[in-house]
Amino acid sequence: MEGADLDERFFKQMLDSLADGVYFCDTERRITYWNRGAEKLTGYTSAEMVGSRCHDNILIHIDGEGRNLCAGSCPLAMALTNGKPHAADVFLHHKEGHRVPVTMKVSPILDDAGRIAGAVEIFSDNSQKVAALEAAEALQKEALLDTLTGLPNRRYTELELKAKLDEMRRLGWDLGVLYIDIDHFKTINDSMGHDVGDIALKAVAKTLLSNTRSYDFIGRWGGDEFVAILAHVDAAQLYFIANRFRFLVEKSSLFIQGKPISATVSVGGTLARPDDDPSSLLKRADAMMYRSKKGGRNRVTVA
Repeated sequence: MEGADLDERFFKQMLDSLADGVYFCDTERRITYWNRGAEKLTGYTSAEMVGSRCHDNILIHIDGEGRNLCAGSCPLAMALTNGKPHAADVFLHHKEGHRVPVTMKVSPILDDAGRIAGAVEIFSDNSQKVAALEAAEALQKEALLDTLTGLPNRRYTELELKAKLDEMRRLGWDLGVLYIDIDHFKTINDSMGHDVGDIALKAVAKTLLSNTRSYDFIGRWGGDEFVAILAHVDAAQLYFIANRFRFLVEKSSLFIQGKPISATVSVGGTLARPDDDPSSLLKRADAMMYRSKKGGRNRVTVA
């Protein structure tokens, strides 16, 4: 028995040393093990997760079109049903209320008789988090980061936009800009207080940053407004990325003092023209954002 205990401790230490999230579940999709990597990637501790079922929808996995996987084509459920490995790129819901892109791989676990006894899921961070943290440290030294959200501030966003416009004219690359505004943010501040408003603002910022492509840029423009600078996009791609931001924010929420807090965003987008400067480009994107507001909010309008 002592040897078995040693083996179990060894394998637990080995799994806890991984940066990837790992968890096991039984045939009823009840979670039986949750490693430290899973705690770091999701914000949920082992004590909070072990014993729950994956379809309790704590992580609320959604796909690239905003569909809830636990309500349909869940890779883990499929592995338990057909005994085959499955993989998918999904967005999990972090305990702090933002969306994190992960690559998940699920494999069935078989008993000695070859019957399905459970499944193991491994998921890894699919964002450019390490590079973003390194860049953040460098920017912080130059006072170019927004202290609340950790995003590049307005000054840095202006510098980046000017540089990208110069690059577009020099190399002929396409460039798009999104102007993103949180809907009814004043209502959140007035009804829940500015502390709660700050928490909601940070959650939206994290969702936007975590789901920005490695060669794109997202900055806080001021108040409840963000600007995204997107390289190598046409009108269809600009709309696709804008709408992905929109539904990822809409599908995110967190509980504060027992109350669910969520937000939506209105987005305006436009492609840069050869004669644009930062002011004219942002003015056009801002005008598109106001069309989204007038159209009912939680919308995307692209010029």
